[in-house]
Amino acid sequence: MTTVLPTGLISAPVFLEHDTGPGHPERPERIHAIFQALGESGLAEQLAPAEAQPVNAEVVTALHTPEHLERIRSAVNLSREQGRVSLDADTHVSPRSLVAALSAVGAALAAGDAVARGRWKNAFCAVRPPGHHAETDRAMGFCLFNNAALLAHDLRTLHGLDRVAILDWDVHHGNGTQQIFEEDPNVLYVSLHEYPHYPGTGAASERGRGSGEGTTLNLPQAPGAGDTEWLAAFEGTALPAIEAFDPGAIVLSAGFDGHERDKLSSTRLTTDAYRTMTKLLIGCAASACDGKLISILEGGYDLKALGASVLAHCEELHTAGH
Repeated sequence: MTTVLPTGLISAPVFLEHDTGPGHPERPERIHAIFQALGESGLAEQLAPAEAQPVNAEVVTALHTPEHLERIRSAVNLSREQGRVSLDADTHVSPRSLVAALSAVGAALAAGDAVARGRWKNAFCAVRPPGHHAETDRAMGFCLFNNAALLAHDLRTLHGLDRVAILDWDVHHGNGTQQIFEEDPNVLYVSLHEYPHYPGTGAASERGRGSGEGTTLNLPQAPGAGDTEWLAAFEGTALPAIEAFDPGAIVLSAGFDGHERDKLSSTRLTTDAYRTMTKLLIGCAASACDGKLISILEGGYDLKALGASVLAHCEELHTAGH
């Protein structure tokens, strides 16, 4: 008899306390929108809930420099006196931002642990701040620490996986994830994103460096592209590359800002496209790594689109466990 494993859903109240300021697109209401959609559908009650805990700050120095951690810590300390502090034009911190960011890392690592040990079939991490723009020594694009990259590192070092694949379908290229692993042959980074668009990286010619050459795969999509173009690249190129890499687990940087309602891009994806990509990715994970898939929220700034897309995503994750 096949064991039925649940889909984990991990989040925490502290994610509502990361204050980016009035009018900022990466706002606490994003988490509210997700849980409202999951709650109204009844799906939330069928998922395995867990509350994220902050990791020790030194955990992030596995991939980020100590100076990077100290810059964020100092900015957060300053915010207690001055209010919000800006790390760049887009990336702001407030008194609870460091705890929120360390809890986002904690959510990813806890979800990875539960999936790697077979307690959960797969998992979705409803976290903020997001992470895929964070480089080893630079916070940018709303991101402080690279949640997906730290999870991939953890899966390899603590759980003994030889190879991990990171798929990034956020509409913005994950420059941070690419930078962190561009010389690592044991982590495959595959990204679908609008190009040219922020942050300006992610050309198809960027394929990794040194011993990591060939384990970066960028699939840039033209502005205005939609379901047809994205699904063709996803099914025709991204998934075969992941299967060929033979990973022990797949980490998904799950941005939903390519949705046609989202104002931060000109990509025209529908909610159904996110459902279809999820279903196809689950099939890839089943074939490649016994279904081990950990999804981490990145972008998605139209609240209605975000709620609907995450609901579709989690419905497919849940179905895969049964």
